Amino acid sequence: MSKKTIEEVAKNIWEYAEIRFKEFKSAEELAKYAREAGFQVEMGIGGLETAFKATYGEGHPVIAILGEYDALQGLSQAEDVTHKEKGKQEINGHGCGHHLLGAGALYGAEIVKNYLEENKLKGTVVFYGCPAEEGGSGKTWMMKNGAFEGVDLALTWHPFPYNGVFSLATLANYQAYFRFEGRGSHAAASPQLGRSALDAVELMNVGANYLREHVIQEARFHYAVTNTGGISPNVVQPDAEVLYLVRAPKLNQVEEIFQRICNIARGAALMTETKVKMVFDRGTNEYKGNKEIEKVMFKNLKKFENIEYTEEELAYAKKFKDTLTEKEITSEFGWIEKASGKEWKQIKDMMLNDYVFRGNIPYDENFNYLLSGSTDVGDVSKKMPTGQIFTACYALGTPSHSWQMVAQGKNGIAMKGMKYAGQVLGQTAIDILEDPALYEKIKKEFDENYEEYVSPLKYDKVPIEL
Repeated sequence: MSKKTIEEVAKNIWEYAEIRFKEFKSAEELAKYAREAGFQVEMGIGGLETAFKATYGEGHPVIAILGEYDALQGLSQAEDVTHKEKGKQEINGHGCGHHLLGAGALYGAEIVKNYLEENKLKGTVVFYGCPAEEGGSGKTWMMKNGAFEGVDLALTWHPFPYNGVFSLATLANYQAYFRFEGRGSHAAASPQLGRSALDAVELMNVGANYLREHVIQEARFHYAVTNTGGISPNVVQPDAEVLYLVRAPKLNQVEEIFQRICNIARGAALMTETKVKMVFDRGTNEYKGNKEIEKVMFKNLKKFENIEYTEEELAYAKKFKDTLTEKEITSEFGWIEKASGKEWKQIKDMMLNDYVFRGNIPYDENFNYLLSGSTDVGDVSKKMPTGQIFTACYALGTPSHSWQMVAQGKNGIAMKGMKYAGQVLGQTAIDILEDPALYEKIKKEFDENYEEYVSPLKYDKVPIEL
């Protein structure tokens, strides 16, 4: 039987739609492709069952190409359907394009592997299968457990509705559960005997909401009540739980805000005469890209940008763009305008009037913009020079984590954007392997800006009494 195409691999992973740390079929799908392509595959690295690496070559530089393949919970959607499907809210779906991300990154690694083999060059390419980017910080756990030891630099990408260099900073974060324990009782007959854990959760959330006006403007924190203690209003709820995600530009700022939220939890427990325990779930550092790598990536984005779309593909993109509001289409314009400078009007006209973005957002190495989201690639970027790109895989304006993104995940535009990313990643790695002076410039920039790595995983993943 012949080896599957990389498009078939991506489409299969779309079908599996496995969530954090449970991506067994998805990881094996990629690992099997890598084995058949001639890579040496090691499964279960970094203490994670669904993490793996596929290696080819020997010697330095050792270039990692990072792939992801986890889906999002409760975000399923029928493929190619331009209305939101009912009855799929409990099923997982690829609303962030990670089925493309992993396959496209492996395709890039295969390009490098073939080049090393054909030209008998010294150097090593390693595809890293990284689980649980969505809500699990898989790379952060892999970093803590030594999975990236010996790697010299890292490259990766992300599917988007447009093309460009990911030259944005991101927010660091912590995520933790707060579990309250009270005393159950009959809410009408003996309310005085009860101590409500649900009251404690509600009071904690009120306190946290008052904290918002007393933190730095760039900070974010969000919560979800994950256990209300039951569905009967006639019971004083003895157990309840809330999950908090805290973000800020720097990890030490996250820590400071997190400690204040812990104090609010203590206060809520004191007011309700309950007990509270904190269970740390995950964390990531902020992302900082390497400018020398980014310049090479932009050159290669321009080199391979002449993607041709069929009339059917353009009509397909139009159908999905027509499902979006004007605000959804223009929501990304803020940073793109700043990045584009004098070219903004041309790009804006294209984004408003076209259906697939067929250019590249200009790259300015002095451009600084803070993205309000987070990524565990941040931890990799703290330990080694790292570069990222994004390529157009969806109709213009398609929001991440939306049913529209899920629906478009297997079409021709997505597949072309995925292979475009692989070409750019592969050629960037080859350029670095072929040019020792470039590699030295990349290392020099990283060393000059180095900050000691601090793992955000500083708490034990067990209940901690507050």
